[in-house]
Amino acid sequence: MKKMAVANQMANRTAKWAAAALAAVLMTGVATHGWAEDKKDKGGEDGSKANKIAEQIDAATARAPIAETAKSSAHSVTIRGKSIRYQATAGTLTIRDDNGKPTASVFYVAYTAEGAPATKRPVTFLYNGGPGSASLWMHMGLGPVRVRTSAPDNTPPAPYVYSANEDSILDKTDLVFIDAVGTGYSRPLGDAKDKDFWGVDQDVDAFARAINRYVTINNRWNSPKFLFGESYGTTRSSALANRLQQDGMDLNGVVLLSSILNYGIRQPGFDNIFVSYLPSYAATAWYHNRIANKPADLAAFLQKVRDYARGPYTVALAKGQDITPEEEDAVAKQLSAYTGLPVPFLKQAKLRVSLQRFRKELLRDEAKTVGRLDSRFLGVDVDSAGEGPEYDASSNAVTSAFISSQRAYISGDLGYKTDLDYRRSADGAIGQWDWHHKFENRRMEMPDVALDLAQAMRQNPHLQLLSLNGWYDMATPFFGTEYDIGHMQLEPAQRRNVTFKYYPSGHMVYLNPDALKQMVADLDAFYDKAAPAAP
Repeated sequence: MKKMAVANQMANRTAKWAAAALAAVLMTGVATHGWAEDKKDKGGEDGSKANKIAEQIDAATARAPIAETAKSSAHSVTIRGKSIRYQATAGTLTIRDDNGKPTASVFYVAYTAEGAPATKRPVTFLYNGGPGSASLWMHMGLGPVRVRTSAPDNTPPAPYVYSANEDSILDKTDLVFIDAVGTGYSRPLGDAKDKDFWGVDQDVDAFARAINRYVTINNRWNSPKFLFGESYGTTRSSALANRLQQDGMDLNGVVLLSSILNYGIRQPGFDNIFVSYLPSYAATAWYHNRIANKPADLAAFLQKVRDYARGPYTVALAKGQDITPEEEDAVAKQLSAYTGLPVPFLKQAKLRVSLQRFRKELLRDEAKTVGRLDSRFLGVDVDSAGEGPEYDASSNAVTSAFISSQRAYISGDLGYKTDLDYRRSADGAIGQWDWHHKFENRRMEMPDVALDLAQAMRQNPHLQLLSLNGWYDMATPFFGTEYDIGHMQLEPAQRRNVTFKYYPSGHMVYLNPDALKQMVADLDAFYDKAAPAAP
């Protein structure tokens, strides 16, 4: 009876908790039909009773609709002194396989300015990364309504503030924020499972079908089109741009915010990752006043660090254990000058300091750690002698504000109602992600989507690329992005289509209001170049 009470209680939970409940039931002896066949040996209960429990759990699981939904409402926002009236639409797109079978319901929120002809009005598709992250961060950072945080300090608990975003880019482009399948309100349909969409190529396929569907039902085929991804969203965008163009949808521009394109060279055993991080370590040490004779010009300082990283530091690491003691001493001293870390520590680390160690070591004497997504943020661990931080202070400082505000905004301000639980991330996605990627006739074990992006730019010589980077981003270091894009082997004409911009912020540049204003100004110029006013 106790087992049944626990099972019935768990059956009334949402889909996420229902799965956990079923696992708990199985562990206590109540089995599905397959287990019940040998119940005498396994101590299981009656098979029909187990089936009823499974049916109760299944019935309590909210289902995404196959029929597409849409809830529209009228709003206005003032952006840089100009009032813009727009329609906000929260809804779902049903994507289908090549045989027309529905495979997933994809949730989106679109913002469309009123009055402008579709051919003169760009449309931009935006999303976060993960992989397995919903797009609430980009949505509530760059949309017409923005969450207000206390960054780089911890944002106090509710009530949170979200209000009109005077620094949105809605004045330049319509915006469509899309949640990956298994995140947000996006769900697989029929016999499809979340994990069917958990892979580099599977994910790109789903987004390509969703964008194709949106463009079709909203008559945007002749509109200028852009992709705007953050973090793993840049991985998605790079492959997606090529896929869409192969399908006949040339793009005007791709915006990469906090990028990672080549995963292969970042695997354990390769020294490139340490080289990539050195300028980010230096920027962080500069911010926290750990640089002796701290230079006033951060950008000029980081250029010196870049030169050292791609020169003497790369050469030293390439020597491996053949490096001489004199060379090791010289490199350790220079690394210490750039990173603020002690020379003995650097030598103990063989001149190769992992991100976890750096985040813990830089301010160890103050019993503080620095954030991963944004190293301006500070954390405090229980164990000051540990190997790495116990949590990411930059993530913890803003997560509740974004989640709570977005949930209140979607259901309240936009009036979108559903029994589904909004998933900020797909549980288990990263651990089960299929990292294989097919490019041309090659199948890569780990993706290098810079190849896809380069192909897209060669085949569409008008495609513009904007790379946005935070100096204090420790998740996707800007020097690694420069390396990836710098190895795309573009011709001079295509290289002129690539623009890099940098900001005094972290992974989520929009957390810094001043950096957001700078970024929006750069985006304005980018859109003017990539989608000049149509005749």
